[in-house]
Amino acid sequence: MKTSRRSNVDPFIVMDVMEAARAAEDAGRHVIHMEVGQPSTGAPANARAKLAAAMEAGPLGYTVALGLPELRRAIAGLYADWYGVSVDPSRVVVTSGSSGAFILAFTALFDAGGKVALGEPGYPSYRQILSALDIEPVGIQSTPENRLQPAPAQIPDDVDGLIVASPGNPSGTMLDRAAMAALIETCAAKGISFISDEIYHGVHYDTRAVTALEISDDVYVINSFSKYFSMTGWRVGWMIVPEDHVRVVERLAQNLFICPPHAAQIAALGALEARDACEAHIEVYAQNRALMMQELPKIGFDKIAPPDGAFYIYADVSDLTQDSRAFCAQILDEVGVAVTPGLDFDPVRGAQTMRFSYARSTADIREGLSRLHAFMSNRTKG
Repeated sequence: MKTSRRSNVDPFIVMDVMEAARAAEDAGRHVIHMEVGQPSTGAPANARAKLAAAMEAGPLGYTVALGLPELRRAIAGLYADWYGVSVDPSRVVVTSGSSGAFILAFTALFDAGGKVALGEPGYPSYRQILSALDIEPVGIQSTPENRLQPAPAQIPDDVDGLIVASPGNPSGTMLDRAAMAALIETCAAKGISFISDEIYHGVHYDTRAVTALEISDDVYVINSFSKYFSMTGWRVGWMIVPEDHVRVVERLAQNLFICPPHAAQIAALGALEARDACEAHIEVYAQNRALMMQELPKIGFDKIAPPDGAFYIYADVSDLTQDSRAFCAQILDEVGVAVTPGLDFDPVRGAQTMRFSYARSTADIREGLSRLHAFMSNRTKG
């Protein structure tokens, strides 16, 4: 049986690294996970308790396609609390993780054959989802001078959309209000749809992240309960869309997904009531970030983009290797530390870059850094 041309997408390399790490663990090895952007903590206790009660109370059948009204109202309230922005709950679309939001956004906004610009390095699934929908991803090679974020002058005239992430993955860098506004205004002037991936909002250190909704309502904003709320496997996210796009997205959601998982939505309601617990996680990430920034340069990874948010360090390793995938595989094999090669995030320069995640416990981060130090010391001696 033949497969479609659309199905010929690249693998998500970090998932391959996870599988290699899992195989090593099955063989009895102790692996330190610095490859995946997944908190080591689970869903907040309040989220689990709320779901347990709901499971006893009813069958948790279908919800409406756009999500539980109570959850949509609570998400709108988050924007008032975090940013002082008023969002009509009717514009909130609850989705099956941020991935479901990307599928809905790309399908609602772009025709097959369209073009969407994205910064490189950037989240790899943007490219692959766009390609699977017969939409052409157009990479923008960002620079350290622009904090590895796209700049207005780099936006092509012939694209239909631009997607940005702040804090970014893999860099952790953020767009300040002026930079975000400049991108939105440039897109508006050119008739280009603007999508803001804000999945790492809440995970910041010195200054808070800026939401695109502070600047314009004529944007799509995507977020998730995966990162700040520590609910990766629950697969529940959300999207804020312009008022006149709600019905467009609703029709697509009805047919593509029916509804987001009811159980995950109940847990998400509980998570929104547990922000004190989530803030305690941020304190751990901050400690881990300081430790990574202090120790990685000593080890030999000294060309890094200082992260404003998220829980990643993105390093230029061009002086160490021209094949980051093989280099990462060697690190896993020799010292049991799983790290992600940059090829996932940048098809042009990724063979010379790596991403380190510090989302795990501080004890794990210390152990991982110790092992990396041993690896680099042995490599130097060799």
